Amino acid sequence: MTFQVPSKDVLPQFPVIIGDQRLTRGGGQTWSHIYPATGTVTAEIGLASPADVDAAVQAARAAFPAWRALSGDKRRDLMLKMAAVLEQNVPGLAELMTIENGSPSLMAPYMVLDAIQKFRYFGGWADKIHGQTIATWGGPAHDYVAYEPYGVVGAIVPWNGPLFAATMVMAPALAAGNCIVVKAPELAPYTVMRLGELFLEAGFPPGVVNVVAGGADVGEAIVRHPGIDKVQFVGSGATAKKVLTAAAETLKPCGLELGGKSAVIVFADANLADAAKRGLSGAMSVSGQGCVNGTRLLVERPIYDQYLAMLQGISGHIKVGDPLDKATIMGPVISEASLQRICGMVDKATAEGARMVTGGGRLGGDFAGGFYLPLTIMADVGSDNTIAQHEVFGPVLAVTPFDTEEEAIALANGTDYGLGAYVHTQNLRRGHYVASQLQAGQIHVNGSGEAMQPNVPFGGWKQSGYGRLGGEAGLHEFLQIKNVWVNLAKVEGAQ
Repeated sequence: MTFQVPSKDVLPQFPVIIGDQRLTRGGGQTWSHIYPATGTVTAEIGLASPADVDAAVQAARAAFPAWRALSGDKRRDLMLKMAAVLEQNVPGLAELMTIENGSPSLMAPYMVLDAIQKFRYFGGWADKIHGQTIATWGGPAHDYVAYEPYGVVGAIVPWNGPLFAATMVMAPALAAGNCIVVKAPELAPYTVMRLGELFLEAGFPPGVVNVVAGGADVGEAIVRHPGIDKVQFVGSGATAKKVLTAAAETLKPCGLELGGKSAVIVFADANLADAAKRGLSGAMSVSGQGCVNGTRLLVERPIYDQYLAMLQGISGHIKVGDPLDKATIMGPVISEASLQRICGMVDKATAEGARMVTGGGRLGGDFAGGFYLPLTIMADVGSDNTIAQHEVFGPVLAVTPFDTEEEAIALANGTDYGLGAYVHTQNLRRGHYVASQLQAGQIHVNGSGEAMQPNVPFGGWKQSGYGRLGGEAGLHEFLQIKNVWVNLAKVEGAQ
């Protein structure tokens, strides 16, 4: 098999965008971006430095008064213009997504289309932000609540879906009247770098959106900077603890969208063909590198063997290959380090009693240069097994039988995570009841991701984070509440 070679001509050139300045390199280290499909370098990137973060924050603070004062209809129009600009750049952004993290080109355009919908949805909110009047007693008075932007939001987004995560934060934050400094992840920087250019092309005032591609030092500089009013972090729980520690110095509010170990509960009365296809999606989507992916399959015992056989049969038809090939369904994982970590977890799970159904170790031959793993299904996984309790972040499914509804619920809730969960049943009563008992922020009944839309709230319970992105709740995530009480008895002519 011959892999297509990504063209350097399509790569964005500006890892740092501050105000209207587009810098071909920042003040930080040089980073070699690796194309996950072949293990080869696509470009040397001059990452940002903490000094660049400071300059970006200053630009955002300078732009904030005018951006906040801009009328809602004008902010709305700019948001809709950004959606139109994104629509004109779907093919280019999709290609960058494939190059930066190996997302198959078959699915990459849908991530751009999702970004477009986010700007359309939250653009529609920009001219509809209003407060409320509260009844008072104890004398003549007028009390009202106003919702106001924080100021400058610092956004740190992950490598597994940079465009998806960045726009999930940026669209509501900007609609609410905030300015933003966003860190493009060094492992997959290209779509966020290009996004910064597109904001300027759409006519956003310089400084409203600033981009700094960088590593951990840049993220820390954003969190610690006194000019950042709120931090929105999307990533791992381990890094989130460092973010909270740094933010505690200034009691800076943080929104956290973290990892998951989402359960897929399959009852015996489910549509098994549909449930099997959807069950495999947790390992296929971004090669299992998704926080809300359903990677724990809990299957009612009477259909357990049948369901496993269906999973195995379908998995044999999933094309693993060149992510630039439109026929490829599953691409590589992000890096050599990730590949080795995932293989280590699979080995440990086997040692702890899990049974390998299909898949396993690294793919060789034509795939040897890249970071490829086959879709791996492990059966008879105990609830205390490594892959039942910890996020693998790779194309690995853990399958466990259960006997009763109560046991299924207990197994699903039996981790530290609570981001998503999935229930397959044709019994509507059961679907509603089980959803009510699951400890997770987003539940799908007979679905596998359809609720990931801009108009619905998304976020976690337990160690999957807090705060919400999406929907009206996502807008209010970036607004502060101010209460104003006016004593009318002291106002001349008010009585």
